[in-house]
Amino acid sequence: MSGAHLLMSAGRGPQECAWAVAELAARLEAEAAGLGLVTERVETVPGDRAGTFRSVVLRIDGEATGRLVAAWTGTLCWQAPSPYRAGAGRKNWYVIAGPCRLDTPRTEFAEADVDIVPCRTGGPGGQHRNKVSTAVRATHRPTGIVVVADTERQFGLNRRIALDQLRRRLQERDEAAGAALETARWRVHDELVRGDPVRVERPARPVRAAAPASRRRSRPGR
Repeated sequence: MSGAHLLMSAGRGPQECAWAVAELAARLEAEAAGLGLVTERVETVPGDRAGTFRSVVLRIDGEATGRLVAAWTGTLCWQAPSPYRAGAGRKNWYVIAGPCRLDTPRTEFAEADVDIVPCRTGGPGGQHRNKVSTAVRATHRPTGIVVVADTERQFGLNRRIALDQLRRRLQERDEAAGAALETARWRVHDELVRGDPVRVERPARPVRAAAPASRRRSRPGR
């Protein structure tokens, strides 16, 4: 694998999970650099706090991409006290990460890939249609899609219609594949399972927990 995309998501977790995504993405980028890989953040969804992310999509390129992606796929844990809430009591913040695809390859249409066969069809049009093979059966060899055009009495017109039908069918097929890909991508956000992480990462320096909110002292009356 020379190139891949990796999606890292806080799922439906609290603001600390968005912080964890930012920290873990930076940790992954540093590890990738050490392996001689090139990374790029191609898509980010910011969190409620500055510098945090609900999700990040990283493009990773290089010979060791497959090994890195495998090592970062699954539930990840960022272990540190909350910098936002005092007394949260929790120090494990979980995120989900896994490979994803951003774009669907488009099917290139070329008439050279289409087999055109004259045929006869019944139905409206009178005996002329039954005696002369003016209908067209067009087969797109790469995908196996077959269409039949018989609305016109001239073979050339039906051929043009059949080719247009194939183009539309291929476009609809690509759009459906793209929608399925998008659905699969967003499903990752709901696949977060707390516990049993594939990696546990900690800050290089201790994180200072959030201080308790100061209480206002009532001033004695004069």
